[in-house]
Amino acid sequence: MSIDKIKTGDDLSQSLNIVSDNISKLKELFPEVLTEGKIDFKVLQDILGNEIEEDEEFYRFTWAGKSQSRREAHKPSTGTLRPCKEESMDWDTTQNLYIEGDNLEVLKLLQKSYSNKIKMIYIDPPYNTGKDFVYKDNYKDNLKNYQQLTGQVDDYGNKLLTNTESDGRYHSNWLNMMYPRLLLAHHLLTDDGVIFISIDDNEQANLKLLMDNVFGESNLVYKLSVVDKLNGNDNSSGMMETQEYCFIYAKNINKFEVGVLPIDEESDEWQIDNLGFWKEGGGIKATGVAARREDRPNLYYPIYINEETLEFSLEMDSKHTFELFPIIDNEDGRWTWQKEKFINDAHEVIIKKVKNGYSVYKKQRPTLGDLPCKRGKTTFYNSSYSTANSSSEIKGLFDGKKVFDFTKSSHLIKDLISLGNTKKDSIILDFFSGSSTTAHSIFKLNIEDIGSRKFIMVQLPEFTSENSEAYRMGYHKLTEIGKERIRRAGRKIKEENSLLSEKLDTGFKVFKLDSSNINGWDGQTDNLENSLFESQDNIKSDRKEEDVLFEILLKYGLDLTLPIQEKVIEGKKVFNVGFGALFICLGNELTSKVAEGIGQWKETLKPETCRVIFKDGGFTDVEKTNSVQTLKRFGIQEIKSI
Repeated sequence: MSIDKIKTGDDLSQSLNIVSDNISKLKELFPEVLTEGKIDFKVLQDILGNEIEEDEEFYRFTWAGKSQSRREAHKPSTGTLRPCKEESMDWDTTQNLYIEGDNLEVLKLLQKSYSNKIKMIYIDPPYNTGKDFVYKDNYKDNLKNYQQLTGQVDDYGNKLLTNTESDGRYHSNWLNMMYPRLLLAHHLLTDDGVIFISIDDNEQANLKLLMDNVFGESNLVYKLSVVDKLNGNDNSSGMMETQEYCFIYAKNINKFEVGVLPIDEESDEWQIDNLGFWKEGGGIKATGVAARREDRPNLYYPIYINEETLEFSLEMDSKHTFELFPIIDNEDGRWTWQKEKFINDAHEVIIKKVKNGYSVYKKQRPTLGDLPCKRGKTTFYNSSYSTANSSSEIKGLFDGKKVFDFTKSSHLIKDLISLGNTKKDSIILDFFSGSSTTAHSIFKLNIEDIGSRKFIMVQLPEFTSENSEAYRMGYHKLTEIGKERIRRAGRKIKEENSLLSEKLDTGFKVFKLDSSNINGWDGQTDNLENSLFESQDNIKSDRKEEDVLFEILLKYGLDLTLPIQEKVIEGKKVFNVGFGALFICLGNELTSKVAEGIGQWKETLKPETCRVIFKDGGFTDVEKTNSVQTLKRFGIQEIKSI
């Protein structure tokens, strides 16, 4: 008996191989198209028949580099996310993640663990103004490219440049940056998931076409006009610019339902009674086309009203004496409800005294927990959405200092999360997280409805300008600002809501993108001699056991926030992930007594499935064989080494 060693190219040594995954799905649909592991396009064409476009001229959206960027999205990553406990908050209990790294590689690494698990994505990507675009994908070695980018120099030590209009592929560069990221984002969304993307006029036309291409034109929910500059900004057109845009696309429009917005309980337009919050509106009297008596004669009948209490009945009696008929333009009209519906839904009806008598209304009841709510409007306006308000908001958290330019308002993002119809335990992803407004917004919404929504923030550790206020305050990277904002916003919200603070998760686990911890899995080997020397142990000398632990979680497709227990067995540290779903021991000089201890631990936990991973060089051949036999005696069949 032996232990299977995870080698380079193995599925467990890299992120999800989307091409292989898609081929498997194609094989399930059309098994006859697969020949010796490859697709026979001639057979596929025969199956699809007339559904294949073969003309040279047809409607499509393309640009320079599109095919290459699509291939890049499908190329697996060999990288990893290394835990950084010292920069985290509430490491042992939090369900939130903050990830530093190039979001292209990070999105690849999240595929196994979070595919079809993200309810909502919000992003505020670079608008391609010529100043805000530092992503530079060369599609050769993105991990190495990322390491160069965070050092802000290329192979020759030259300063990296932003995407200026003088570049011949100004729009194509931006599209090539966005396209693979959106393809990967699509995989992460739940079937009823939704993505919100903020944008301005620079690329909004191209973004619409790109989103149609990735998500499908039919899955457009709406393009919001977001009024965020109350006084307007000067514009070269001579007009004052007051708005940006927000595209909303569902993963599947048939499974997504737009949410509603909470409103201020003190608003004058809302009333309170024993049934909760309601607003006048939704008249039960028909209007418009086919609203007259002759159009639906059976819907013309009187309602009898008690003029003192404003109660009503469909039958006249001693208390209900005033006859109210539907009238339109001084002629007989009709109701929209049949008598049976009036009887069944009487509790939803109110009578209001008006100038010429009485009017009937249907109550508009709240549907967002216990909070009053309203439907969103396509022009998204609220004074709290303004850039002035968002600037004041972040200054208030950072002692009056302006540490971040162009941050979004947390009130705006909070309302978008409500529109996204997120559940109280949903996961929300922002992979251009900037100053972490999205995380701040989630804290606010969770405290309002006692929710437990979780976030994943992803941000490139881009350097701040040496002339900036942030740099002078000691924040030399944007990620340092983002993490500190989460800490400060969490503390502030807990102080203001002390009675509910125990239920609010304001912590976050920090992870940082890096090359693989395992020499044999590393896709970038610059120094072959060192690589061969280090491969005797296989785990890189500068990496910790916890680094390897979380890489295994990622490559196995396990949640990074799963509970992890540690126990020392026969002097060796053993990690237990997910209550016995996975045991990991990376010690040296292991014996079968360690395997015996793992087996006994597994027996107490009784997991549905159980896997064990060791370090390959941790055993002698004899002890390796004995350990396998011991584990199989406890019913553990999947045993691997790295």
